[in-house]
Order: sequence, then structure tokens, then C-alpha cells
Amino acid sequence: MPPDASRRSERSRRAILTAAADLAHEVGYRRLTIEAIAARAGVGKQTIYRWWPSKGAVVLDGFLAAVNEDPDDLSLPDTGDIAADIGGVVRAIVAELADPKLSGTTRALMTEMQEDAEFADMVRERLLGPQLQAIADRLRAAQEAGQLRADLDVPVAVELLVGPLYHRWLLRTAPLTEAYADTVTELALRALSP
Repeated sequence: MPPDASRRSERSRRAILTAAADLAHEVGYRRLTIEAIAARAGVGKQTIYRWWPSKGAVVLDGFLAAVNEDPDDLSLPDTGDIAADIGGVVRAIVAELADPKLSGTTRALMTEMQEDAEFADMVRERLLGPQLQAIADRLRAAQEAGQLRADLDVPVAVELLVGPLYHRWLLRTAPLTEAYADTVTELALRALSP
């Protein structure tokens, strides 16, 4: 009986994603090459190019695999306590941005987004968009429950919660801590409350 090609393909795909995520952390995005990913994964370059159009696309999928992000399963808890629910997601974002391995890959993705509009669309569609939509959905539910202002501009409210985190992370002005996450959450929700 011949070997199952789908199992071999899935093994190769996982090896490529792991190699891309690991190498992005180890050598940095600029020095990362498709050749290095292929060598680490034990596949040919053509295998990578058959599944991904660019280095950025491989790294994005490697990042999503590393953090187990399933865009179809991104929802926030709705315990009825908007402060606890939003506070949890803000802390999770801070933890991800503060993680040295994930942060390096995230910086690489953000850099590539600035240089490649098509890649930026891909990141927004597959990573950032679903995350921000989950926050927006939770804010709308709180708004409908009367916990937030009736005239709330939800997209701006999402930026009010997430923007400071990325600002501090991008500029490296101060450490990202749980205390900072809690302060951002408290101030934002105070402004958004009825």
C-alpha cells in the first residue's frame, strides 16, 4: 500500500509553519529566507511556494499556528461584566505583545505590512480583523445591555482599547504589564460608560 500523501503533506505543512515561526524568532524577519525555512522543515523551496505566495505569508501562518488562532473561533466571553471581559482580552493582548518570541514575529509582520499593501490586507483579514471584530461584538453586546453609552462609536472604542497597547509596544516607551492593561481598560471603560 502506498504512503498516504495527505498525511505526508500535513506533516510537511506543520514542519514548515514551525520552522517559519522558530526562524523568525531566531534570526529575525529580515534575515529569514525561504531557503532556510525549507532546510529547517526538510522540504524543497518549491513545496513552500506551492502553498504560500511569499515569506510574509508563511510567517503569518506560522504565527497563527503558534498562537492557535482560529479566525472562525474568536469570540470573547460574555459574563455580563464588561470590565472583566474586556480586561481579560486587553491583558491577553499585552501578554502576547510582551512575549519575546511572539513579539518578534509580530514586529516582522507589522514591518512587512508597511511595505506590502497586499500582505497588509492579508494580515488584517486573517489576524487583526477577526480579533478586533470580537472586541467590537462584545462592546456592542454591552451597549445593548445598557452597560456602555448608547451613542458609542464602536470602531473608535475598539481603537481606544487597543491603540495604546500597540503605541507603547511599537515605540518601546515603557514595559507592557498587566497593571498597564488594567489601567487602559479602566480609563477606556470610564469614557465609554453611560
